[in-house]
Amino acid sequence: MRVRAPAKINLSLRVVGTRRDGFHELRTVFQSIALHDTLTIRRSRGPFRLTCDDPTCPGDESNLIWRAADRMWNAAARRGRPRDLAIDLRKRIPMNAGLGGGSSDAAAAIRALARIWRVDAGRAHAIGRELGADVPYFFEGGTVLGLERGDLLFPLIDRARAWVVLVLPDFGVSTKEAFGWWDEASDAGPPLQGPTRNDWRPERTAVGEFVESPEYVNDLEPVVSHRHPAIARVVTRLRALGASHAAMTGSGSTIFGLFDSRPAADRASHAVRLHSQRTVVTTVVTTTVNRTQYQRLAAI
Repeated sequence: MRVRAPAKINLSLRVVGTRRDGFHELRTVFQSIALHDTLTIRRSRGPFRLTCDDPTCPGDESNLIWRAADRMWNAAARRGRPRDLAIDLRKRIPMNAGLGGGSSDAAAAIRALARIWRVDAGRAHAIGRELGADVPYFFEGGTVLGLERGDLLFPLIDRARAWVVLVLPDFGVSTKEAFGWWDEASDAGPPLQGPTRNDWRPERTAVGEFVESPEYVNDLEPVVSHRHPAIARVVTRLRALGASHAAMTGSGSTIFGLFDSRPAADRASHAVRLHSQRTVVTTVVTTTVNRTQYQRLAAI
C-alpha cells in the first residue's frame, strides 16, 4: 500500500500570545502544496520497521510515523509493540523547514494504518491531535484557518491555484528555537488568562465554508531573519521578481513565493539560485492544491 503525504505552507502565521500550558496561541492560514513524501506500507514478519531514503531522517521512536504506528496498534486493541509491518519513507519534504513534513507523514501513516488495523476515524483523528498541533490539518487539506495551537480548524474558501517557488536554505530552524526567539523579542509577560483574541471565529458562508480577511504576515519571520539574514534577503528578492506574496513558512527556514504562471515561477527560481551567493539554496517549483485535489493526492 502506498500513501502520499503532501506538504503545506503557512500563508499567514500570527502569534497572539502564550498559553498557560506553555504553548502559543496562533492564528494561521494553512495551504497545501503538491510537493509530497511517499510512504510504502508492507507486511513484514517481526518487529515494526521504519526505513527512509534520507539518512538524516530518524528511523526510531523519535519519528512521528513510529509513534503513530505505536498508538494505532494500541487503538486496535493489539498487545505489545507493533509488529509484522514495515514502512518505507521516500522523503522529498525537507526536515526543519516549516513545511510540515513530519506531521504530514504521521497523518498519512494514520490514514493507512486505520484501514489495515481497522481503527475508526474518530479515534484515528484523536491520535493525530495527540501527536502534534499540525497533524490535524493534514486530515483536511486545502486552504484552512487554524486557531488556538493551530489545531482548531475552519476550512476556508480555497484560494485560486498558484505556482509556488520554495527556497530552501542550507540550514534548518527548529520550531522550539523560533518560538523561543519570539518569546525573547516580544517580552510577552505572564501566560494569557481567560479569553484571548483567538476567541474570534470567522464568518460562515451560505455554502458552509468560512471566509477571513487575509492577514498575510508571519510573526516569526522577523525574529528568525534576525539570526538568519538570508531569509529576509530571499523574501525581498522574490517580491522583486513578481511574487504576489512571499514570506517564510511556519518557523522556517523555507521561504515561498506565489506566482501566476509556471514560466514566471521558473524564472524566479533560476534568478534566486543565481543571486544567492552568500547562502547555498535549493529551489523547488510546485503548485498549491485545493481541498478536493488534496484528498485525491493523499488518498490510499
